[in-house]
Amino acid sequence: MACLQLSKEGRKYKDEEEECTLDGSVDYYGRPAVRDRSGRWVAATIILVNQGLATLAFFGVGVNLVLFLTRVLQQDNYEAANNVSKWTGTVYIFSLVGAFLSDSYWGRYKTCAVFQAIFVIGLVGLSVATNLFLLRPKGCGTPDTPCGSHSSWEIALFYLSIYMIALGNGGYQPNIATFGADQFDEENMQERRSKLSFFSYFYLALNLGSLFSNTVLVFFEDKGLWALGFWTSAGSAFAALVLFLAGTSSYRHFKPSGNPLSRFCQVFAAAMKKWRVELAPEEENLYEVDGGKGDLSNGARRILHTHEFKFLDKAAFITSRDFETGLYNPWQLCPISQVEEVKCILRLLPIWLCTILYSVVFTQMASLFVVQGEAMTSKLSNFRIPPASMSSFDILSVATFIFLYKRVISPLVSRFRKTKTESKGLTQLQRMGVGLVIAVMAMVSAGIVEIYRLEYAQKDCKHCSGSSSLSIFWQIPQYALVGASEVFMYVGQLEFFNAQTPSGLKSFGSALCMTSISLGNYVSSLLVTAVMKISTQDHMPGWIPGNLNYGHLDRFYFLLAGLTGLDLVAYIFCAKWYKNIKLESKSEENEKGKFEAQGPNY
Repeated sequence: MACLQLSKEGRKYKDEEEECTLDGSVDYYGRPAVRDRSGRWVAATIILVNQGLATLAFFGVGVNLVLFLTRVLQQDNYEAANNVSKWTGTVYIFSLVGAFLSDSYWGRYKTCAVFQAIFVIGLVGLSVATNLFLLRPKGCGTPDTPCGSHSSWEIALFYLSIYMIALGNGGYQPNIATFGADQFDEENMQERRSKLSFFSYFYLALNLGSLFSNTVLVFFEDKGLWALGFWTSAGSAFAALVLFLAGTSSYRHFKPSGNPLSRFCQVFAAAMKKWRVELAPEEENLYEVDGGKGDLSNGARRILHTHEFKFLDKAAFITSRDFETGLYNPWQLCPISQVEEVKCILRLLPIWLCTILYSVVFTQMASLFVVQGEAMTSKLSNFRIPPASMSSFDILSVATFIFLYKRVISPLVSRFRKTKTESKGLTQLQRMGVGLVIAVMAMVSAGIVEIYRLEYAQKDCKHCSGSSSLSIFWQIPQYALVGASEVFMYVGQLEFFNAQTPSGLKSFGSALCMTSISLGNYVSSLLVTAVMKISTQDHMPGWIPGNLNYGHLDRFYFLLAGLTGLDLVAYIFCAKWYKNIKLESKSEENEKGKFEAQGPNY
């Protein structure tokens, strides 16, 4: 295929016998992307390393934040757990902001660069505030030496810094995952397979990046060297930004497609205006631009017409009044491909809602798992194991199960599958269901460990750090099970939402994953608050008091297990109902001229 490129002088075009990508991606200058000169694993590897460094920076703050709040800012256990849940939830709420700017105006490259810069500024601000104002008296912030009180402006500076970190990381995360997937041409069979592998490697890079934070950094922070830990995070984030910018010339890009909110509102408005219109059984008088080909600019492929949500088809029905106005009013008449965009999102919402409760389980690793570990024996010989570092077993579990899934589980499932599909192994919906099952097991495991921790606990303790003689290593099964569930739930979720969203809303698809985590954190905060309010009646200490030895954290874990089990039942019904998106293909490899996004139904 001949590919048009600008000459060195920038004034003429010349033909070079180089193959361009078929998905409409372009280079940094807006020219068609040359397959051999852009994207693929060269660009994707830069993005994976960038993700690892950025994750190291983020978890250098997030994984130990609950202990920072209790030791440095003197907050109670339930208050600190709630504040961590709210902060983490806000991180992922900001993912919607980043996705909107990316899909609508800035594009993924610019959005990633801008929010990474905000992320670095927030980390520097937190490091300065901690070093100069929060660690007083000097040497405080350890289990045995809590810090003193702080003024309101010092507390305000702390929260301003961590919420700048939330804004930067939240706006960056959904776009970097999608930007990495953009480096592979969906219309090329080999690159399509690489794209599916990318999401597993992306999640692996995310976890390996946090491994350093969960071992080395938490060790220093547990010793009271909070400023050193935060400055290391700031340096890692800065290195990630420099690396990302250094790879600029090798990336593939997709141009933003405009404000999706207005397109969605137009469909509902046009459908409401024609609510009395009777649609014919055949697909007649349904409006489409370009003679039915759809708008395939910017790499977008036309979504084939479906029969769900038939009411919305009225937005594309051509009436005599539409002819009078000249078919130009988008609030009166919408192309059927625009209608199908809205249908795609509506079909995704039930699946998305069912993933929220899983995130309630996931968020316990950064809050109540750490509080639980703090009240257990954590000494190995003369070495004290920081409770937050136990999440390293979650990371090791993620790495192990990614390998097992690709090398063992997926080939085994493919061997017994009755029908041949392009994707090997479990479908994305099936993987997410397995993730929910393992999440139930993780909460049951955590509850059982807490029962035994209470049996070996000394209730009359001052700080209650290590007040139970039960070893912290008994937490390994619950961390390992959460890690295994992540491989099935979050990797499957990333692939699913990226595959099932329209071309102009890919960042929004990744943001849906982030937002489910966000709402999971808020739901966790609400659950903790509700449980404490109910369980503290009649002068009872409650399930999660400041001294865990007087509480019943095990009951809270079992409550989460029960709720997740009910969520699994609802998820199975939604997954069976779901229909995959069907897109018109521009690849010559597909003789039928259409492509169904990966994964047969549940």
